[in-house]
Amino acid sequence: MKAKLAVLAGCVCLLTVALPLAAHHSFAAEYDNSKPVSIKGKAIKMDWVNPHSHLMFEVTTAEGKTEKWVAETPPPNGLYRAGWRQSMIKGGEEITVNGYLAKDGDNLMWAQSVDFSDGRRITLNSSPEPVKEGERGGRGGGPPQ
Repeated sequence: MKAKLAVLAGCVCLLTVALPLAAHHSFAAEYDNSKPVSIKGKAIKMDWVNPHSHLMFEVTTAEGKTEKWVAETPPPNGLYRAGWRQSMIKGGEEITVNGYLAKDGDNLMWAQSVDFSDGRRITLNSSPEPVKEGERGGRGGGPPQ
């Protein structure tokens, strides 16, 4: 009986240490909603993965230097429900990513929308169904909480 309790206590201790490492971070912990930004660049790829998807793109600075940026988005299910599809963003395509900068100053942002050179825009508030006149599409506005 003591051996079982010792094993159980050990498992509880391991979980207590491991769970914070796997915890899901909030928008406010990583991004600054007082720093909206629009960044123009070329899409590299979009990874549709959990717990958050990532849009990688290259930006050419005024000095001619190329920087790699990452725009974090909701997970695949959230993107799909908002009307995004995996085939929408193609590598090499000119895009403008709109969202909020990371607090740590890295080339990381939370994406709210993506504008394409042909005038299309996809947002986190998009809807897969056409929006009727006078009806609000999508779910809520502003940064996630």
